[in-house]
Amino acid sequence: SMTVKEYLSQSYRLKQRMEICRLEIEQLRELVTAIRAVGFEEHYNATRNISAQFEKTLMKIMEMEEKERIMLETLLTFKEELKSIINSIENKDERLVLYYRYCYCMMWTQIADKLGWDARTMKRWHNKALTKISLPDNPTVID
Repeated sequence: SMTVKEYLSQSYRLKQRMEICRLEIEQLRELVTAIRAVGFEEHYNATRNISAQFEKTLMKIMEMEEKERIMLETLLTFKEELKSIINSIENKDERLVLYYRYCYCMMWTQIADKLGWDARTMKRWHNKALTKISLPDNPTVID
């Protein structure tokens, strides 16, 4: 079973995985452009090999885009769950720290700047808030 902090940190990890997926899609698109340039401009008729590589790369792009779409859906569902958990905390300062940290994946320094608090105060609010959170019966688990 996961800790409250592990549960809350899932959106950050998923956003990182989505970023990696996006970078892969970008690279594949560049590859498609390169294959197209080699296959369809330098030679009048593309060789079957280049054509097959082109199609294979296009299929991989579609596969990665689907993977990214599923991750995005999961992230949106998780964030709704996360927001309702955070909203259950009465103290608004504690709530703000959790929102910025876990819904918007901000770094501690960014949150401190935004709220005008020193890091110690912020960590105190954060730790207090964590003790008040109980996970849902069936928490979303992002693998």
